[in-house]
Amino acid sequence: MFHRTRTFPSLLLLIVLAGSSTTLAQNPQRSPTETTRLFYQMLREKKFREAFALSTYKPAIEPLTQQEFEDFRPDFERMAVAINEKIAQNVDVSGEQISGDTATVFLKVLDADGKEKVEPVTLINIDNQWILGNKEHLAEVQKSGKRYLFEARINAHHDDVQNMLTRISLGQVLYSQNRNGQFGNLAELVAAGVVPKDIEGTESTGYRFQINRSSDGKSWYATAEPVQYGRTGRLSFYLDATGVRSGDNGGKPLIVKNN
Repeated sequence: MFHRTRTFPSLLLLIVLAGSSTTLAQNPQRSPTETTRLFYQMLREKKFREAFALSTYKPAIEPLTQQEFEDFRPDFERMAVAINEKIAQNVDVSGEQISGDTATVFLKVLDADGKEKVEPVTLINIDNQWILGNKEHLAEVQKSGKRYLFEARINAHHDDVQNMLTRISLGQVLYSQNRNGQFGNLAELVAAGVVPKDIEGTESTGYRFQINRSSDGKSWYATAEPVQYGRTGRLSFYLDATGVRSGDNGGKPLIVKNN
């Protein structure tokens, strides 16, 4: 089974890790551990605005229109799923360290093999309230505002496409080895299990993939373009036996000469 190496929601989760009936509007003073537990509880309950209000992502979330927020909801939903897989229901904490206006909460999580390990969660104190993240990240988000989320998603999608194209290239090698050098189209590679099925959709990568095969099946090339130029991606990609090329072509297929 294929596992995606990194998605936009997992990127947000990674930054937070590295970097209830009580309403957040009351903004009570909480310890770093209490803040961390509440943050992950809110994410698990899919109370995304409330959760991000407890983090350095707040300046990026607050300016979003309702439509823009709904546009990001699928990403947030996948983050909630990732948290359920990675973090215990009770958000198990093994310790806490406070030094001035920074703190570290040591959170017990499960790695990809299901083994327990401890990861640090960084917090900072702003206006006498602890929030998840660090000062550098907060300054970056404050500078960009809601654009930060769009840029982060685009960059993550670009990385996702590069990874997916690598899998297509390797998948074609595996596929052709057992078929007298005949390469596969997209559906055939998926059916053979050499590329993940989510390549057939656009939700996880924000891109449309195509594999174009010659009539004799002895050569091929693949393309990928963003579903929404400027929102899900900016670069168009082209892959053949010589490697990957990419460029900003306004969301249209990349034109490659001399193929």
